Amino acid sequence: MLTRHGIMPTERPERYAKQLGGHWARKGSAGEEDGMTVIRFDSGEVVELRAVSGALEIAASVPDDGDPDRFAQVVADKLGIPLDDIV
Repeated sequence: MLTRHGIMPTERPERYAKQLGGHWARKGSAGEEDGMTVIRFDSGEVVELRAVSGALEIAASVPDDGDPDRFAQVVADKLGIPLDDIV
């Protein structure tokens, strides 16, 4: 997997991660794993959301033959953050 990482400041990271998991679950599955929300898309991409104090840590991964920058842009757009925040 090829992965891009980012961080999104938010006052309620746990709640936001849960809402995103619920929203994106219709395109695959979402659940709690190792203290984070993990969304697994049917197309093979994975988003991991870890709530930390005042922020949401993001890991956006694609299969080895995927385009991590394109998927990072999709995730950044959905979260409403600049792509520069996911590197």
